[in-house]
Order: sequence, then C-alpha cells, then structure tokens
Amino acid sequence: MDFKGMTVSEIRRWVHDTHPSQYPDILHQLVADQRAGVQKLYQACLQRLERWNEEKKRLQKGYALEQAAVTRGYSTVAGVDEAGRGPLAGPVVAAAVVLPPGFILEGLKDSKKMTAAQRERAYREIMRSAEVGIGVVGVPYIDAFNILKASFHAMRQAVGSLAVRPDYLLVDGRYPIPGLPCNQENVVGGDSLSNSIAAASIVAKVTRDRLMVKMDEVYPEYGFSRHKGYYCEEHIASLVKYGPCPCHRLTFCHRFLEPAQGGLIW
Repeated sequence: MDFKGMTVSEIRRWVHDTHPSQYPDILHQLVADQRAGVQKLYQACLQRLERWNEEKKRLQKGYALEQAAVTRGYSTVAGVDEAGRGPLAGPVVAAAVVLPPGFILEGLKDSKKMTAAQRERAYREIMRSAEVGIGVVGVPYIDAFNILKASFHAMRQAVGSLAVRPDYLLVDGRYPIPGLPCNQENVVGGDSLSNSIAAASIVAKVTRDRLMVKMDEVYPEYGFSRHKGYYCEEHIASLVKYGPCPCHRLTFCHRFLEPAQGGLIW
C-alpha cells in the first residue's frame, strides 16, 4: 500500500479496515508522514498491533494440548463440547471441531465469555475453515435417559459426523465419552484452555441458540428466543401460566409441578 497522495481520511479508512497483522508493512510510511493526523494514526496502529501480538500469543498458548497430542503421535485432534445441559427446555447440542494447522481466530475463547454477535462471527469463520461435526439430542431422549447420557449421545453423534476421523479427542469436562474407539483426554474448563474445545463450544452454543429461536416461532408465549430455555423468572412465569409445551424437559420441570393437582407452582 502506497499512501502517497492519499488524504488523512483515506488513510484512516484503510487503517480501520485493515487487520493489525498487516500494519508492520506500512508503519515506515506512517512514521515518515509529518501530517498531525497521520502521526495519530501511527500511534493508534502501534497500540492495535501490540494488542494483536498479545492476542496471538494467547491463541498460540491455546494449542498446547493439541500440540502435546501431536507430539505423542496423534495426527487428528478434535475438541468436543456441548451446550444445553441445564435448561428447562430444548435439546442438548454437541460439536466436535478439528481446527486446521495454524488457525488463528481473533477473540476465540469460551463461548460463555462472548457476546451473541461475537459468537456468530466466530461461528461463521469456524464453519468456513474447520472440520465440524454436530450432534443434537432432543427432549424425549433427555427425559427417558437423563441429561448426562443425552450429552454423551450428542457428543458421539458430533464425532461420528466429522468428515475426518479423529484419533484423539479433547473433551470438555470430567468424564470420557463412552462408546468411542479413539483415545480421549478430559479437560476441566477446557473451553478456556484449548482452542479446539473453545471452537466446539461456540458451534454448539450458536447451533442450539438458533434452534431455540425457531422453537420460539412455534411457541412464542415462552420467550425461548430471549432466554433459550434456561431457568429465569420470565420462563418460570410462562410455565405457571401456560404449562409445559413439547419443548420442555418434564424431568427438569417436575419441581414446578404440583403432584396433587397436576398443575404448576412457583
């Protein structure tokens, strides 16, 4: 990029629209431009570049578990996580993600620490760049077998739907996924320690949130698009008023049921 002949506004627009990773190529031009506005842009670029370098270090550190597995001889490492264990309504969704070598996605972290807009942006990039498998297990299975077994079932679906066959899994949580032939490593708080698990948490969360928005279109009285089926005052109030719908997990809602009358209590 040659800034000669460009106005300060044009340079500012370029700087705004350009990722900091490209700044080192143009810093010498900015520092040599004596215009006050360009000098301010130069300082801003230095600050953004410093933040990006720190973010890159954080993301590179997030591959420690994946790299350790590769060092031990594994070739394809997938991160696995789920969303929706705790809600009163809706499915549990799991995702398995194999990130490409050297994949760096700014802001990648535990989905619970991201805004909805940040998750959507990350989701699109992960789906575009990585190998992704998704599993969805609905309310009937949850009520019949319990949420832990349903979560494992969703995880098995997710791993099984990957286009590549992983030989090592990094699984968020304390327990291995039963019924899978590949080796596994359980990582408590894994969505904050592994980029692969963090990516899986984002895919699972966004997929489930989108499903709950669709459920809201069918059962708008419950507010699923807002609380996504989780426990909150609004959700309990709608249960009291309307009773459970087919999206509700009766094994989760039973504590609000009045056994003598079959109704709901606060």
